[in-house]
Amino acid sequence: MKTYMAKPDSIERKWYVVDATGMVLGRLASQVAAILRGKNKPTFTPHVDTGDCVIVINCDKVVLTGKKLEQKYYRYHTGYIGGLKEVRYDKLLREKPEFVVYHAVKGMLPKNALGRKMIKKLYTYSGSEHKQQAQKPEALQLI
Repeated sequence: MKTYMAKPDSIERKWYVVDATGMVLGRLASQVAAILRGKNKPTFTPHVDTGDCVIVINCDKVVLTGKKLEQKYYRYHTGYIGGLKEVRYDKLLREKPEFVVYHAVKGMLPKNALGRKMIKKLYTYSGSEHKQQAQKPEALQLI
């Protein structure tokens, strides 16, 4: 028995639309990251980008469990001395809901050139409309 290794030119990509209404952020992000990596396919190869393209709509209706809205912070550094900035997730969800989903999914992808290639196949929108109608994406119901 030989192990199957996918070649980059033989990969068939599909487009999926995921509705994030009422979904828990972490569960949504982990399932979307698995689709972006291609782990839902039998042709999954760890060193090749075999994943599909995912469009996430209604990012503003995503849910955080427990007290995470008040206690969880998005932290980043400006590069200057003492430049650590913090933004609470309730404010971040109000102002940039697409970024919250994007950042959660990006954190669950590999931290290398392959992961940077995979994150380019993710499209996030705060409303129910998206620009990728021409690709004829099919609706995907996540658990």
